[in-house]
Amino acid sequence: MAKKSAKKSASKKPVAKKTAAKKTAKRKPNAAFMKPLSSSPALAAVIGDKPMPRTEVTKRLWDYIKKNKLQDAKNRRMINADDKLMPVFGGKKQVSMFDMTKLVGKHLK
Repeated sequence: MAKKSAKKSASKKPVAKKTAAKKTAKRKPNAAFMKPLSSSPALAAVIGDKPMPRTEVTKRLWDYIKKNKLQDAKNRRMINADDKLMPVFGGKKQVSMFDMTKLVGKHLK
């Protein structure tokens, strides 16, 4: 019996396992987000006056907030405005990080 089963397994061709050879393509950035926009004078005082995409505006704004330690100590979702951010935030002293992008959008063209 052992010879028979050995013969059968030897006669079968080994089945090659198919591997998922799909390469994951990098995501293409949305053209609307990558379009350079000019900022208002109030926002330019914080991030600079060069035209830049929305993604870069948000990144530089967060860099400024972290550098100047403007996140609220108790509730980290709230941003405390300093003299430069006050005009950008529409005169508000404190803004949530979710409202911040909406308020900053008004300063981009």
